Amino acid sequence: MIIAADVPPGTHPTIQICGNAFLCTFNYDTLISSGIAIVLTLGLGLGVAYRLSHGRPGKLQMVLELLLSYIRNLTKEMVSDEGAGFITPIAATIFIFILLANWLDFFPLTKPVEPAAADINLTLAMAIVVIVIVQWYSIHVLGFRGYLRRFTKPFELPLLGRIFFTPLNIIEEIAKPLSLALRLFGNIFGGLVMVYLLTLGFTAFAGSSVLQTALSPIWVILLVAWKLFDVFLIGTIQAFIFMLLTIIYFGMAREGLEEEHHGATAHGNELRRETT
Repeated sequence: MIIAADVPPGTHPTIQICGNAFLCTFNYDTLISSGIAIVLTLGLGLGVAYRLSHGRPGKLQMVLELLLSYIRNLTKEMVSDEGAGFITPIAATIFIFILLANWLDFFPLTKPVEPAAADINLTLAMAIVVIVIVQWYSIHVLGFRGYLRRFTKPFELPLLGRIFFTPLNIIEEIAKPLSLALRLFGNIFGGLVMVYLLTLGFTAFAGSSVLQTALSPIWVILLVAWKLFDVFLIGTIQAFIFMLLTIIYFGMAREGLEEEHHGATAHGNELRRETT
């Protein structure tokens, strides 16, 4: 049996650990749900690694190897060959964590366990962590000067035009974590709203207990159908989109690298011509 929503979605029980300050208040249902997803993600990875070194490879290992191979090839195409070793584990971990966190919603779990991504605090925290790592990666690859130069794109414009675009590029960078967080949160939260509306509709249109008993099988079928669509299709797509955008942002963090290399190569060729 699937437990339907009995309270409006978006209501999170909180716990305060150091007073009434904003940073001291935590949604403990989100902490529990995300904790379960973290444990499952770690258990999945460590279990497959153990089987890899102590037993015969299984079907689950084959699926994970195909997933890692796909993510690695995707990263090589969208970022670079040398960056795949660093980015692939991050992207794969993000995908598996969000996937398991979303899939938990299909099982008959009651509060305080619910889809962790239905809390904007979790999705925003994940998005901020991703963007911070992307900024570090950009500085590591481009250097601090090249990192600042990246905010003056498009590079083919004259200096005055690039100065005009600098505020827009900064706004674009700030909007990246907001886009990541709101996209995932909105889709998962929308699924909870649909379950809540289905529950209200069933209660409203089946007023008597006899009618409710007669219509309950139909309602359960509709609810199961929606949960299958929402959890396994929408939930999987959203996990993939979050992972894909993470890889894209790593690729964007390298913008200007080719121009730097071409400039350095041209300068070196000019010096060689002058010395000869």
